[in-house]
Amino acid sequence: MPQTQTQTQPRPHAQAQSLPLRLHHHAWITDDQEANRRFYEDVIGLPLVATWTEREAMAGVERAYSHTLYGLADGSALAFFQFADPKDQEEFRTSINSTPMRHIAFKVEAGAQEAIRERIDAVGPADANPHVIDHGFCVSLYVTDPNGLILEFAVDHPDVEKIDAEQRTTAHTDLARWLAGDHTSNNRWR
Repeated sequence: MPQTQTQTQPRPHAQAQSLPLRLHHHAWITDDQEANRRFYEDVIGLPLVATWTEREAMAGVERAYSHTLYGLADGSALAFFQFADPKDQEEFRTSINSTPMRHIAFKVEAGAQEAIRERIDAVGPADANPHVIDHGFCVSLYVTDPNGLILEFAVDHPDVEKIDAEQRTTAHTDLARWLAGDHTSNNRWR
């Protein structure tokens, strides 16, 4: 079996200027822009920062759609598309196999996490399924949006800088160990 970079030696850290600066946006399809707005703006607290209404040729057909963006503190956004024509909506629908492994995670402070939980409990959709998991290195609130997208709101462990430094040092060794068949946990914070 040929040796991989992970098995031989750690890769040098990428230069900061060559890394992406931040998430620009994450896009998804919604069937109901207003229900989506109520959830993201009124319940979660992300402001609606832009609504684009456009006509564009896609796959050789002119299609009308709306494109909404909900802002995060760092300038990134969640984006949602809805097509005017139900046939277009069905063609571009984002179908997923619902699994907790497919989600979007946001870093939040404990107060923000609690406020989101309280709003979900008070006025959130009945199928939002809010629940908290202590991962050790963070404590996460999970919520399902009206589109079936799972959101995670994570509060970092108080020693996050120490944990991050240790994980950066051992990341390649830990991956090589796991790939070689040693599947023991290295999460001593849990």
